[in-house]
Amino acid sequence: MDDTDAVPVAELLDERRHLLDVAYWMLGSSREAESAVGETYRRWYGLSDAERGRITAPRRWLVKTTGGICLELLADSRRGAAGRRDQREEHHTKTGDADGAQARLAEEVSRVLLDALDSLSPAERAAFVLNDVFRMAPGTVADIVGRSEPDCVELADRARHSLRMQRSSPTPPDERDVLASAVRQACVNEDAELLESLLCPDATAFFDGGGKVRALSRPVHGSRQVAHSLLTLLARHPRTTLTTHSVNGCTGLIARYDRQVAAVISLDTADHHVTQVWVVLNPDKLRSWNESPSPRDPGSHRNPSQQGDGWS
Repeated sequence: MDDTDAVPVAELLDERRHLLDVAYWMLGSSREAESAVGETYRRWYGLSDAERGRITAPRRWLVKTTGGICLELLADSRRGAAGRRDQREEHHTKTGDADGAQARLAEEVSRVLLDALDSLSPAERAAFVLNDVFRMAPGTVADIVGRSEPDCVELADRARHSLRMQRSSPTPPDERDVLASAVRQACVNEDAELLESLLCPDATAFFDGGGKVRALSRPVHGSRQVAHSLLTLLARHPRTTLTTHSVNGCTGLIARYDRQVAAVISLDTADHHVTQVWVVLNPDKLRSWNESPSPRDPGSHRNPSQQGDGWS
């Protein structure tokens, strides 16, 4: 798109509409989208003729610039959903009765999704929108988000999982306790089949070693892979025990080695299955778990529902 070349008006309008759509889905506000696209074109015309001449794919440059501006806005403000919801009705123009009903339905669907997107981090939201909504090439998504292609795949996966979790039915506390006990028993018995059945098909496990212990550096996805990683981590050993315990207000698991807490495991649940597993192995984060209870707080870190001595 050299300044000396004429460009069909349809192409110009299509380009601007595409940029507005990208900005709207990333920001959730038509006003902020207009502002972001306006800034994009200001940056384009702020380039010298020579700089513009070196850009072989102007539309890709414009999309990348718009995405970067949107990420900056999301990271800087994080104003939350409320401020954007009030402006969302401006994005759709209603026409006649039949068309208007279809437009209102489309608006309601997009509003529900946009509300859900507000719960994501800026990077997760960008990776999901660019990949799933606009079907952009992995390289383009990586350029816009400023991460590697594998990182963007992981961000989009996390976003999809978070959105699915929001649609899932919460697990009652007593059922969470039973589920945690069943996970413990499967680990104690090294029963991979049972453990896999307790995990949702797209379960994810995160391992926090803090660089202080050798742990998986990337999340593990899928029920079979998560089950395998947990059984490998908690392999039977005479000096190791596994118990259920209150972790972050819900029943989780505690792995001890020679009475020292070696891992604290949180379990996120929905629809009668474990959806996410959070394994803390970082000794710095486990320090409070290994401190002796003070005389005034003899019940520190204890839970009346705590079970057994693991493999003994």
